[in-house]
Amino acid sequence: MGGRLQDQEEALMRCVICKSGDVKPGSTTFTVERDGMTLVLKGVPARVCSQCGEAYFDEPTTQHIEAIAERAQHTGVQVAVQDYAAA
Repeated sequence: MGGRLQDQEEALMRCVICKSGDVKPGSTTFTVERDGMTLVLKGVPARVCSQCGEAYFDEPTTQHIEAIAERAQHTGVQVAVQDYAAA
């Protein structure tokens, strides 16, 4: 029963940035800049505002982004563009 309520809340979520857009499942491009490294991840799963484009990531996605960024930083990457799914 708790999962159903959470699904309803996510379906009704409004953007906290623009306050008017509906936030729906989608994907986005996310850029990480850290210690001289720039990493662009394409196709990152997110809930995206239909009005302003603000993206919201769940915890597993956030952890995966962090792991990808740390790997890239440890390998000495300065600039990289890659697909999230292939990372």
